Amino acid sequence: MANQPYGAPVPTAAADPLVLIIPGLNDSGPDHWQSRWEQSLPNAARVELGMWDDPHRNTWVNKLNLAIHRAGRPVILVAHSLGCITVAWWAEYEQPGPESGVIGALLVAPPDVDRPGLDPRLARFSACPRRALPFPSILGASRNDPYCSSRSAIALARDWGSRFADLGELGHVNARSRLGDWPQGKRLLAQLHQVGANFAGLAPPAPRTSAAGAQPGW
Repeated sequence: MANQPYGAPVPTAAADPLVLIIPGLNDSGPDHWQSRWEQSLPNAARVELGMWDDPHRNTWVNKLNLAIHRAGRPVILVAHSLGCITVAWWAEYEQPGPESGVIGALLVAPPDVDRPGLDPRLARFSACPRRALPFPSILGASRNDPYCSSRSAIALARDWGSRFADLGELGHVNARSRLGDWPQGKRLLAQLHQVGANFAGLAPPAPRTSAAGAQPGW
């Protein structure tokens, strides 16, 4: 059932991952692809980080950690912007192993929080962790994102051990990008679902039309 609170039981098979949606600064409004996914995906829940316009790094990390532990099932993280950096800090602090339940992360448009002159609210999340993430991940970045250059995004993907996805010129990949349900992103999520199932030793998801064109390997 779509739009579940992050601690609520979801009436599906235990091996069916819960998609935890992690917005960035100022949350994701109704026209944002994350909000559309929350409504349209069968097993999705938004992590209510709170303090959306005045984020506190450790508070966000702790709330993400609580949501992951309350899921009680495998989890795929779908983060946007500052939410991506929150995922990296969670992995840095928690050092999660296979028992954490996280089987993959789709990280879209992470900002360069180490860049001089950035919004001070983003700078609170520097220096960005650079340790490889202990689960499969895809980092999707736009070529004309005002918050992160392509070079910085590629370097971040390399350090995190993420597969890099060039999203073209989509700005910050947010509501202003007018992406609707963002089919390209859903294809990336389907690919991550497949790889995450293999990573966790779960039964792979049934093939879906939306996964057509998936790239072999990781």
